[in-house]
This record gives sequence, C-alpha cells and structure tokens, in this order.
Amino acid sequence: MSGPQTEDVRELSEEELAEIEKKFDEGAATRSVTPGFGKFLRYVALTFAVYHYLTAGFALPPDYWHMGWHLCGLFILTYSLYPLVKTKTSFDLNTGALRLGGVPFLDVLLMILGVASALYLGLAWRGIEWLGIEEMTFRMGNPNGYDMLFGCALIVLVLDLARRTLGWILPMIICVFISYALLGPYFPGLLQHPGVKFNTFVSSMYFPQEGIFGVTLWVVSTIVFHFVLFGVIAQRTGLGQLFIDNATILAGRYTGGPAKVSVVSSAFFGTISGSSVANTVSTGALTIPNMKRLGYPGHFAGGVEAAASAGGQITPPIMGAAAFIMAEFLELPYTTIVIAAIFPALLHYVGVFAVVHLMARKLGLKGLAKEALPQLGAVWRDGWANVVPLVGLLVVLFSGYTPYMSAFCGISLALIAGMSRLKEPITLAYAAAFIAFVIWKYMGGGFDLSMSMILIAGAALATLNPQQRTTLQEMGDTFETGVKYALAVGAASAAVGIVIGVINTTGVGFRIGFMVTQAASNLGSDLIWLFQYGTYQLFTVEDLTLFISLVFIALACILMGAGVPTTALYIMLVSVAQPALAQLGIPPIASHMFVLYYGVVAEITPPVCTSAYAAAAIANSNPFRTGISAFTLGLGKVVAPMAFVYAPVLLFVSSTGFDLWEFTYTATSCILGVIALSSAVVGYWLAPMGVGYRWLMAIAGLVFIAPSLEADLVALIIASPAIVSQVIKRKNHPATA
Repeated sequence: MSGPQTEDVRELSEEELAEIEKKFDEGAATRSVTPGFGKFLRYVALTFAVYHYLTAGFALPPDYWHMGWHLCGLFILTYSLYPLVKTKTSFDLNTGALRLGGVPFLDVLLMILGVASALYLGLAWRGIEWLGIEEMTFRMGNPNGYDMLFGCALIVLVLDLARRTLGWILPMIICVFISYALLGPYFPGLLQHPGVKFNTFVSSMYFPQEGIFGVTLWVVSTIVFHFVLFGVIAQRTGLGQLFIDNATILAGRYTGGPAKVSVVSSAFFGTISGSSVANTVSTGALTIPNMKRLGYPGHFAGGVEAAASAGGQITPPIMGAAAFIMAEFLELPYTTIVIAAIFPALLHYVGVFAVVHLMARKLGLKGLAKEALPQLGAVWRDGWANVVPLVGLLVVLFSGYTPYMSAFCGISLALIAGMSRLKEPITLAYAAAFIAFVIWKYMGGGFDLSMSMILIAGAALATLNPQQRTTLQEMGDTFETGVKYALAVGAASAAVGIVIGVINTTGVGFRIGFMVTQAASNLGSDLIWLFQYGTYQLFTVEDLTLFISLVFIALACILMGAGVPTTALYIMLVSVAQPALAQLGIPPIASHMFVLYYGVVAEITPPVCTSAYAAAAIANSNPFRTGISAFTLGLGKVVAPMAFVYAPVLLFVSSTGFDLWEFTYTATSCILGVIALSSAVVGYWLAPMGVGYRWLMAIAGLVFIAPSLEADLVALIIASPAIVSQVIKRKNHPATA
C-alpha cells in the first residue's frame, strides 16, 4: 500500500540538474565567455590541475611559491568566471566594449594585480637588489613600500574572491575581525586591546606562517584540492553509480526502500565528495523521484536526501575539506581524525535511517519489487574496477604516507581505470607511467616492497575494467570540473587565513572564550536552585556551566554557519571556540569535532540551508518545509557532538583513553537516544503515537544521550509510559502497527 500521490515525479534531465546545482552551490554558476577565451581558461584549469597532481607525487616547491601559484590559478579563473555583481544577465555572454572575451577589463586588471600580488612574495623572498628590496628576514614586521602595495592588494582581492564565489556573509565576518585588529582601543571591556598598527597588520596577513599564506591555504593547495579532484574523477568514471547500485541492492527491498537507498548511497558517496550540494544533486536525481513514487511527501523526500548528503562532510575517510585542516591544527595524523569520526558519523546515519524507516511504517510504504532491483552479479561484473582507485588511496593513506601522496596514487589509479584498456595497447601508457613511478619510488626508498606490489597490482587490475573507456577529451572535461569545484573552497581558505592572523595577533580567541565560560558560569549559578532538593543536588554549578557553554557555542556555530562553507566556518569557529572549550577541560579532538559537527548542521538548518533547497528543487517541494524535514532527520548529527564531549571514548582516540566496555555501553545509550528522538519526530514507533507520548520520548531521547547509568534509568522511567502504550496499542490493534 502506498499513500495517494499527486505530486510530479518526473525525473530531471542532466541540464536541469546542472541548473539546480548552479543555483544552490555557491561556486557552480559561472559567466559565459567567448569560445576563444573559454579555450584559454580550459588550458589554465588543466595546467592548474596537472601542476597540483604532479607536485603531489614528485615534490612540492617552497610553500610561498606553491601557495602563490595556487592563488594565481584562483585569481585568473575566478575573475574570468564570476561577475562583479550577480544579476540575471551578468552570467550571459556579453562581448561589448571594454571586454576581453566576454570578461570586463576591470576584472582583467584585478586578475593581473592578483597574480602579481601572489607571485611577488616568491620573487622578493631573497630580495631584489636593483629595486632596493631586502631579503624577507629583514622585512618581517617592517614591510617596505612594495610589500604594503602588494599586501594591501592581496587582502582586498582575496576578500573579493570570497565574495564573488560565496556571497557577502563570509567577507563581512572577516571585515569585523579586521576592524577588531585595527580599532582595538575602541572596543569595550574585555575585548579592548592596544590595536595593531596598519603596517604590522599588513605584514602579518601577507608574510607566510600566518594570515593569507598560512595553514588553511597550505592545506587546501596541497591536500584538499587533490581529494576534490579525486572525487570528481572517481564519480565520472563510475564509482558514484556503483555506490547507488549497491545501496539499492542493500536497502531497496525493505520498508521504504528508496528512502533507505538515499541514506546508504549518500553515505557511500560522502566518502569521496566534499560538497553536500554536489552529493544532493548527484544521488538525489535518482533517489528523490523514487521516494515520491513510493508515496513519501515531496518535502520529506527532499529532506531525506539533504540530511543524508550533508552527512558526507563528516563521513570518513574524506570528510570534506575540514578533516585535513583539523589534522594540521591538532598536529595529529589524518588517519587519527578518520578513526575518531567513525562512530559520530554512524550515529548521524542511524538517526536518518530510523526516521526514514518509522515514516515508511507510519505511511504503510513497501520496498521496491525484486525485479526493480539491480542484480548484484551484473553490477559488480561491470563496475568492480572502479573500487580499485578508492582502495589504493585508502591503503596508501592508512599506511602512514602523506595525504597528498595517497591522493596522487588514487588519482593515478582512477585515470588508469578510466582510460587504460588491455585490449587497446596504446592506452596502457597511462598504466606503464604509473608503474614506472612506483618502481622509481621503491628504488629511492619512498615506497616499501609491499606498498609497491599493491600499487602495481592495482594498476594492472584497473586495465581490465570492462566498462567503456573514458576518452582524453572527457577526462579533460572532468579535470576542468574538478578545478571549478575547488575555486570556492580555495577562495574561502585564503580569506579565512586573515581571521587566523587576527586571532593570533590579538588573542581575541582567549578573550571570547573567557567571556563565554564566565557568562555560562553566572547563568549556571543563577539556575542551580532548580536542581537542588534540600541537601541533594542533581547537577553541580560546573555541570551547568559546561552544558550552557556547549549550547552557546553550538548556537553560534549554527547561526554563523548560514551560507558559509563548512571548511571556512570550521576554521573561524575553532579558532574562537577552542579556547573556551579548552578552559572547560574538553579534550582537543572532541572540541574540534564538536565545532565541525555544528558547522555541518548549519547546512540543513533553516532559513539558510543550501543542501535542502537543492533537494527541494529536485523534489518540486516547498524549500522551507524541506529544510525543516532535513533538520529533524539530522537529529543524530545535532546530538552526537554533545555525546562525544561528555564521553570522549566515542572518538576511540581521545587523550582520555579507550575502554571497550565503556564505549559499548555509551554507544548503545546514544543509539537508543537517537531512536527515541526519531520516534518522537515521526510520531510512530510500534504504532501511531499521541502528542503527549511524543514529548516523553523526545525528553527521554535527550536524557539517553548523557553517558551515565543514572541518566539512562531516568530516561527509561520517562519513556516507560510511551513504551507501554505502544506495546498495548500494537497488541490490541496490529493492523495499525
């Protein structure tokens, strides 16, 4: 049985999906240029991609040159593709006066100034005698006229890059930080500081180690871009479709099958995708129409896809871009971050899965018919080779090699799986080149014997791919798409470097941290009487201070996250929130994960929830209702951070140590809490549930999240009337269950 279905379930074309992605993915909408200029930009994008690919495998130039070249590519492509002001006509082709290939001369001049500012640092690093420029060491903190000119230009232009690709929100936040640095004496109370001199500020923002040429741009230019490129190549060569087919086989025949396919396929796809909007459009194009056909309301179908896709930012092993930056901030191996993220990501998907299942039970929806499911044998017979690049990447990554070396190997194997075929000997050149590289690394001591054998075997297996070969032209298009995907995150990383520079220069993070904990402590002291019964105290002031501080920081993450990419938001918030969380005694990895999770929650929190709006466009549903559905479906992601702050054992690798019994007990308690919350959201567990019982289950679910036996007993007592009612109702009225 399926509910009455009157909504449009027409599947969208490739062009319509591309338009949806352009509308809701900040960096997807680009200006039209003339064919000649388009060819020039294609060469720039391919050069940009090939440069990063080759330096990842062979050797990185000095940081200031590497980041300078990365910025050059960003300036040329962003100023060519993104208009000064976004209007309905600004993306159309216009070859009028004062334009070059459809690009206004103003943008061309800004592009040239940006490239000059990016390259000046490397050119003047050792000094330029005939211009009277001393070596960099003598100019630190005491910039000359050229440093001031190019430094000011770079600060303004990276803010403009962020504005053009991501909108006004991020640049405005950064401008507040800049004002704070320069106008310190005018700020009130604890925020007041002597102020930073203008030339000192420009020097701090422009010279390496902090500011624009700091850790964020370094991570994006050496690691993040490569993983974005790998994800795009792997998807285009067939890995994305393999994920969807396997998800359909795994979950399609069960209650509410297509919705569960959406959850599983988005979890799979999230392992290689760093963009929740791209994830939504890629998997939602198939899953949302299927859910609507089955009988799910359009807003719920869109919400399922948005909530599951936003989880891609926290799904190991890729986890979007933020995980790499987290590894740099914490000075931990990337693999440690991946291991820590396993259970919190699982908790998120348990929540989405539970709501989907209960909603399907409530609506009486069945799974897909057996004949509608893909055949496991046929799927793997055709697509097995597409797994080889992902396995190769993970083996290299978890064997202790650098993330960029693992990305190089993953991209190389993806190129072989896509373009080399044993039946076409000339195409084996790609496999031969990579095998030669592996042997060269082995001879030089870069790879051990076992790693070399695994990679050579992977390259040989990939040439046996039975799928149609990807042509050089098609792979060039894929590289170009990968570069365009990386422009927005590159612009954000350069601009957010300014925030880190300001925080390091002024110490504002510790000031705000102290203010948050002080406010929470005062509020906790005012509210403690609510939890005192004579001499018995349910919570201490310290307990309340910690909880209120976490709520304050979580709300700040969600509010500031409106329209800001997860990576940029994480960098800003962790710089400000980390001192507050550290003062509360929270282990560093738990505090970083806490901030990242609530930054991702902003992706599905109305009123600005880009993933949900993209899903709503595919589902032809109300965007705001879709956003509300996505938020309620993402409750696992909302409560997970609270759980692992109170029980760091859930992260496996916390400094507090790992205890198997404590982990098992706490994990079970958290899962029960998420299921209780899910039943409250849907209004169904074993049978339909009344409003009063839904409130009891919601409160019990929140109490379950607190990791203690006392809390679990309290939660069971609170939930027991609802549980008893559900059991009786199911027994007496099995037809409604």
